[in-house]
Amino acid sequence: MTQRKRYALVGTGGRAEFFWGSLARDYRETSELVAFCDINQIRMNYSNKLLQEKYDHPPVPTYTADRFDDMIREQKPDYVIVTSIDRTHHTYIIRAMELGCDVISEKPMTIDEEKCQEILDAVKRTGRKLRVTFNYRYAPHNSKIRELIRDGVIGEVYSVHFEWLLNTQHGADYFRRWHRDKRNSGGLLVHKSTHHFDLVNFWLGTQPKKVFALGGLRFYGRENAERRGETKFYQRAHGSENAKNDPFALHLEENPHLKSMYLDAESEDGYQRDQSVFGDGISIEDTMGVLVEYKNKAILTYSLNAYLPWEGFNVVFNGSKGRIEVKVVEQSYINSGGDKALEGAVVGKTINVFPMFGEPYNVPIEEGVGGHGGGDPILLNDLFGTPIDDPLNRAASHIDGAMSILTGIAGNISMRTGQPVLVDQLVKF
Repeated sequence: MTQRKRYALVGTGGRAEFFWGSLARDYRETSELVAFCDINQIRMNYSNKLLQEKYDHPPVPTYTADRFDDMIREQKPDYVIVTSIDRTHHTYIIRAMELGCDVISEKPMTIDEEKCQEILDAVKRTGRKLRVTFNYRYAPHNSKIRELIRDGVIGEVYSVHFEWLLNTQHGADYFRRWHRDKRNSGGLLVHKSTHHFDLVNFWLGTQPKKVFALGGLRFYGRENAERRGETKFYQRAHGSENAKNDPFALHLEENPHLKSMYLDAESEDGYQRDQSVFGDGISIEDTMGVLVEYKNKAILTYSLNAYLPWEGFNVVFNGSKGRIEVKVVEQSYINSGGDKALEGAVVGKTINVFPMFGEPYNVPIEEGVGGHGGGDPILLNDLFGTPIDDPLNRAASHIDGAMSILTGIAGNISMRTGQPVLVDQLVKF
């Protein structure tokens, strides 16, 4: 019998169960979950409770963040899974590699060019491997787009127009929690758009060269609400009379999972998961436009808005032999507020090809099962199971992780300076 691979996880918040739940449920024969690490003991205790009651798995040892090194030395994991707050990813990635572990990191790999360079240097120094979990690559419709472009259906791609819509449930959620502070998340151009910029790199088989961006906070935040005539405000939903009839309020006490994970754990770290989206202290943008030139000379026009009536994306590709038009509508959700399989699940999707000289046609798409358009189960098998032969090369390395965030990082710099930014000048590979 092959020896099981050992996994430790750091950061037991909203994205963590996606990984440890899969290990506990689907990959017991090949994998072993050996430890949790977090700044919050109550949250780790709740994760262990779920392990036992939901997955019929014995509890695992827990380590507070200051004992991360102890966890590695005592539990000897082969891999560390990093699902902590974005600004701390690099800390755990680098230290895990220095202590002899390979790493699986939730996206984004990190949030700025300095931390990115530290990770790149650590990979070189240690020789360890780093995987970044871009589940959207594995969704059947996104894989199909890659196939169409690879096979030259519309010839050489000259331009891409990519519009991503976040709605008033999922989009608003970034403004309730730690993501609302740019120092934590890098803003949505890094935290969320890393998916989208990675997809463009993946679809076109290229890398970004030059980035220009504009953006601002136009809908969320107190000042914007006041401008629209709002007069009743609150700091957080829990215990607030003003929040009771606010469609943007998140009532943690009404969701047993969110209550246990966040409300009951507040006493330990003070983190409030249900802050008002129309409060003060929001430093990220909700309205963004980005122009990217790629190394293959293709150009991308990209927009992201976080307050729209539906969730999903429109993307078009213009090439030397025609045009591809794609529309994908996704299931709305609150992070960790329900069934993981519904997070980013596809409600509707179409891919239409318009040949330059010929009749337009619809492209059949395999039906995916599970979250992020059906990409989640395939990604998890790629990480923890026996990877299948993949001519599309969807597994994302630290290089892929870097190239996706560097587009957003360059966008942040451009918004701040008003100037275009050359990506190659941000880090050295």
